[in-house]
Amino acid sequence: MIDDRVAPHRVIRTVLPAELADVVALHARARATYYPDGIPQDGTDWHAAWRSAVTRPDGRVLCVVEAGRMTGLASFRTAEGAPADEVTLFQFHVDPGHWRRGTGTALHAACLEEWRADARRTAVLDVHVENLRAQAFYRRQGWVPEPAGPGEHHLRMRLALPGV
Repeated sequence: MIDDRVAPHRVIRTVLPAELADVVALHARARATYYPDGIPQDGTDWHAAWRSAVTRPDGRVLCVVEAGRMTGLASFRTAEGAPADEVTLFQFHVDPGHWRRGTGTALHAACLEEWRADARRTAVLDVHVENLRAQAFYRRQGWVPEPAGPGEHHLRMRLALPGV
């Protein structure tokens, strides 16, 4: 398991509870890009949701820090009722100002390293059906979409984790 991954200009590490405001702000900036009419106000308390993700003992939240600023996030764990060797990537966000700079690819590689160390065989995620940019990113990383039903708001994608 990794605690810190360091490159000359980039660190990937576990998010600290004291960084929740930065996490929530990055999450909002990223989500705003695929909701052209504005982020739906569904009553979710994102500060509480992220606090839960950061503090739960059965999950991990990694962040990318570049030049002292948080630029990426990934939250994952085994979902309730899922097989023990399957991990769900619940959140994966890169600050829009850092797209196409390798931030997402580096964060994804760190997730893969964690999952393989934890003997995961499969990873799954749900991506918004209108978030074509994210879908293309995941496909480049080897994720395969599952058929979506009519009217679905999210597309389920799956990644086999060889070498475990």
